[in-house]
Amino acid sequence: MPNTKVQNYMLYALGKWFEEANERIKDKQLAVSISKVNFIEVVKKAGIAHKQERALYKNLELLEKKKLIKYANKEIDLTEKGRKLFKKIEEEMLPYFKLVKTLKETDPISYTKKLQTVFK
Repeated sequence: MPNTKVQNYMLYALGKWFEEANERIKDKQLAVSISKVNFIEVVKKAGIAHKQERALYKNLELLEKKKLIKYANKEIDLTEKGRKLFKKIEEEMLPYFKLVKTLKETDPISYTKKLQTVFK
């Protein structure tokens, strides 16, 4: 059974969280971890899923059954299969991220030949 959008969002959020957090401590011989409770808080704050907390836990359970995530010492981690799917999702989303980055770096108006204005 394929993943739902919310499951993919959650998997991507977990993978990205690990990337960002580990990047900040890359000069040390440490690795970060996150508990289910903290991860659910991150997901809810980010607005990834507008579901009840219990539904988010259920999605995590389904990801675990699909062997995309694992629990060790009450901490969530991606499995190798989960990392591969995270990278695939990231590659699919990369063009969108590049577009947003380009628009932020360069004024969108500079891409037009003439600037046009109209009365409202």
